[in-house]
Amino acid sequence: MNFGPLPSVDAAAVPSEGFVLDVREDDEWAAGHVEGALHIPMSEFVSRFGEFTEAVEDGRRVHVMCRVGGRSAQVTQYLVRQGVDAVNIDGGMQAWDGAGRPMVTDDGTPAFVL
Repeated sequence: MNFGPLPSVDAAAVPSEGFVLDVREDDEWAAGHVEGALHIPMSEFVSRFGEFTEAVEDGRRVHVMCRVGGRSAQVTQYLVRQGVDAVNIDGGMQAWDGAGRPMVTDDGTPAFVL
């Protein structure tokens, strides 16, 4: 089923206060992530959907992130079908890093894209 082009946004265009949903796995998240992002690995997304809906109950736009944009595209498509205002971050964390956007780690070590 195709619902038209997938809504997507350039990594450089994500607002600094924008809501980011990171669907990468735990080891990727640990290497480096967007500060304040919600981390729910794609493999756990359906079972943890309630956690996600609580975080976005205000109806704000969701910027979905993975490493290069493939997994996040699938999650974005799922969210759009649920009526969520979701956009895929083109190029994922690699594009985020390439655009010079800030990344953090939970333990304070230098962040990188795994």
